[in-house]
Amino acid sequence: YATFDEMAKTEAGREDGIDFVTIVTPNVTHYPACKAFLEAGIHVACDKPLCLTAEQAKELETLAEEKGLLFLVTYTYMGHVTAKHIRRYIAEGKIRTVMAEYPQGWLAYEGEWGGKQGEWRCDPKQSGGVNCLGDLGTHVENAVSMLTGLKIKRVLAKMDVVVPGRVLDDNDVVLVEYEGGATGCYWTSQFAIGHDNDLRVRIYGDAGSILWFQEDPEKITVVKKDGSLTEHHRGYGSIAPDAAKYGRLPSGHTEGWFEAMGNLYRSFIECVRAKQAGAFQESMIDFPTVSDGAEGVKFVEACLKSAREGNIWVEL
Repeated sequence: YATFDEMAKTEAGREDGIDFVTIVTPNVTHYPACKAFLEAGIHVACDKPLCLTAEQAKELETLAEEKGLLFLVTYTYMGHVTAKHIRRYIAEGKIRTVMAEYPQGWLAYEGEWGGKQGEWRCDPKQSGGVNCLGDLGTHVENAVSMLTGLKIKRVLAKMDVVVPGRVLDDNDVVLVEYEGGATGCYWTSQFAIGHDNDLRVRIYGDAGSILWFQEDPEKITVVKKDGSLTEHHRGYGSIAPDAAKYGRLPSGHTEGWFEAMGNLYRSFIECVRAKQAGAFQESMIDFPTVSDGAEGVKFVEACLKSAREGNIWVEL
């Protein structure tokens, strides 16, 4: 097809048309592409960030709901078995603070743009006016939200452009206040030499602490208030059955990014099939949805406003 509009309209009219579409284009095209397929009645899987503005996000969310369509946003790391298991601990105590970070080092030098992917991410015409926070910060926001259930009340952001030649942020620090009084601090960077895809979430509560590191996703570290430390490893009986069912390999055979992405699509496709069979229930959804994607867009918008106006607190 020459355009996504042509593809959406033509596929919607075919007896053997596609069941869903996957959108992995630069940020600026997410909204029009998603809208075209939703209007054609086709389920959507889209990369993050969902789109450029909260207004666009709300429109996509409303359109998907009105059409009764499924919408996966590929926050890949939430497909890890251990990430799915962590949610069970949160009810055991009250969260006090969250420290989360996602440093990379692939765009650390002047004149180096990381190939095609780096070039469009650093181009405001294609990325939508945000680079590091849109690429990495949305992962941090979603990971904390899905692991803890916390809802952001307000943010204070410092978004820096450090590497010579860049025009968009390549290092961000965001202070967060959640509903209920807990606090957080997020850091993202693209010039942190020595880091690859080092998403880390540390959750500190009155009953203990939980540590989860994306580059070592086979385990969860739990520290209780008496100081005892326990590691829960994927592939063993301590992992809850509804999380363990996504495991593909025996313990000691490392599962990673491919499996995590596959797990999101597994749940998504099960829901698509259930829709087709008239057996779908909302409780079947075990993947980040358009609503989760919309929260990420609101987070980015609030951070941009905070940074523009002198690093002030901005309500979501």
